[in-house]
Amino acid sequence: MNLLEYIEKGGIIVYILLFINFIGFTIILWKFFTLPRKNQIIKKIKDKIDFSKKDSLSIQIEYEIKKLEFGLTFIKNIASIAPLMGLLGTVYGILKSFEAMTANGLGDPSIFASAISLALITTIAGLIVAIPHHLSYNHFISLIDEIELKAKKELL
Repeated sequence: MNLLEYIEKGGIIVYILLFINFIGFTIILWKFFTLPRKNQIIKKIKDKIDFSKKDSLSIQIEYEIKKLEFGLTFIKNIASIAPLMGLLGTVYGILKSFEAMTANGLGDPSIFASAISLALITTIAGLIVAIPHHLSYNHFISLIDEIELKAKKELL
């Protein structure tokens, strides 16, 4: 079986997972190329702020950090939802296998195996989508935390 056959066999749940995976990887690539350049946040804040007001400086740092975090919620939600969708496909596949057993009895195991195959394909797809999104989210949060600490250390 090739990849397209697995996707087709996985049904609507795998298509949904592919769609959210496309969205998530678009955000990940955007963050991957733009976030490392955001170390210039300190220069940006220095240009905008009056250093005599420590409160406004702290608020400006927080504001710039929140701007850097934009999009990460989507990545985090995809990392959380993908395994749940895989689990939904698993439950659906098992339900289909029991329906097949009820309708045809246990005489033909290929009917049962086909539904279990659907269950396993959706589980795998959910995990394949979730793992890189989870790793990316943690990586980007770590980068943003470093940028924030550096900004606070140099400016406050």
